[in-house]
Amino acid sequence: MNLSSLIKQYFSTSENDVTIDVFDEKNIYDVYHRVVSVLTQHLDIETTVLEAMSYCFYEILDNVLTHSGKEIGTVITQYDPTNHILSFLIADDGIGVQASLSENEKYKHISEPEALKICIEDTITDGKGMGFGLFSTSLLNNQAGLLFEVRSGNHAMQVKDGKIATTETEPWQGTIVYMQLQTDKEINPAEVVANRTDVAAQYREAFLDDNELEELW
Repeated sequence: MNLSSLIKQYFSTSENDVTIDVFDEKNIYDVYHRVVSVLTQHLDIETTVLEAMSYCFYEILDNVLTHSGKEIGTVITQYDPTNHILSFLIADDGIGVQASLSENEKYKHISEPEALKICIEDTITDGKGMGFGLFSTSLLNNQAGLLFEVRSGNHAMQVKDGKIATTETEPWQGTIVYMQLQTDKEINPAEVVANRTDVAAQYREAFLDDNELEELW
């Protein structure tokens, strides 16, 4: 995996360094917890954004191990406090979105552009999951996103300013999920998960200790 190429394409390194982590089945939760814990130390990041982002972030990490056919993935993160922008990218060199969805008989003959277009919709899955991770991430993008991209094979699907576009790109063997979030605006985390789970409570349990919870009250 060409990490330097990914950083050049997706991240600005002029002022803020990126953080790179490799994860697998054994350390996925540790990587997830470490990345989000670092972000909680930035008091200027709106808590509601972190509550929703932490849920979507883990779902995308898990997608790599569940759907890519590979045992490891890579995550790159960057926070720009000056502009209040959080960027993260999760990549693998697995079978890609089209091949994954085609394992489901319903999408057996789906094209690559169409696979990228529908993969962010609710309940779209290869049969190994619920099809909710990328859908909830798209809902997060609706509330706080500046850019949301899913790239696989020879195509990329981008959502920006409420508009969805699928274009041909430089080939990528596997899948890349990239997102930029505006972190200084308050959002409704319950809407990001379509009111199916209490992400605020999950975030508090995972990332706020008892003393911090008492201070909140």
